[in-house]
Amino acid sequence: MLTLGIDDAGRGPVVGPMVLAGCLIEDEVGKEFKKIGIKDSKQLTQKRREFLEKIIKEKAENFEIVIIPPSKIDQSSENGTKLNELEAIAVAKIINKINKGYKKIRVVVDCPSPSIIKWRDFLKTKIKDLSNLEIICEHKADKNYISVSAASVLAKTVREKEMNKLKNVYGGEIGSGYTSDPATQKFLEKHAQKHKDKGIFRKSWITWKNANNKINQRRLDF
Repeated sequence: MLTLGIDDAGRGPVVGPMVLAGCLIEDEVGKEFKKIGIKDSKQLTQKRREFLEKIIKEKAENFEIVIIPPSKIDQSSENGTKLNELEAIAVAKIINKINKGYKKIRVVVDCPSPSIIKWRDFLKTKIKDLSNLEIICEHKADKNYISVSAASVLAKTVREKEMNKLKNVYGGEIGSGYTSDPATQKFLEKHAQKHKDKGIFRKSWITWKNANNKINQRRLDF
């Protein structure tokens, strides 16, 4: 049977894009993936993810990547679209692109929302053809389904490549993009205002707003 696993990377950072990946595989390929150590991308080193990414792309029946830049996240927020809804729309985009000419597909999504049923129902409204699909939305699907593990590896490696592009422009001090990263914290506090229109920050995030307010306050105090 064909299974389409879908997962995201970079959902929470204040810097850089969110990436979603879908990986369509046969059951036999899934068994092969398990043997070579494909698992939740967070449990793998960057070097290992990059190695496995090539194998996944070679062995998968199909795969699809969606990159959502900070500007799109901010625009959606301004329009009243919540991040969970934006992610559901991106997931549906992956499904709609891949679901062509296949008899039956089990779709497994690592659900980003605490309300699984509500999120799944919203997702279904964005899918063009449900007739041949079995939709499964679960928490921790990246650990429990090999197709989702493979998708998580693809999403994570693409996110890392996108961050490397930013580092080439803005320097390594940008860090991982997560506000838990001290390097990112310093970069944010120093450059929130300077680079605010460069499309690297999620300006709808409270962490960016706070950093921007601090910079403005320092200027007033000066």
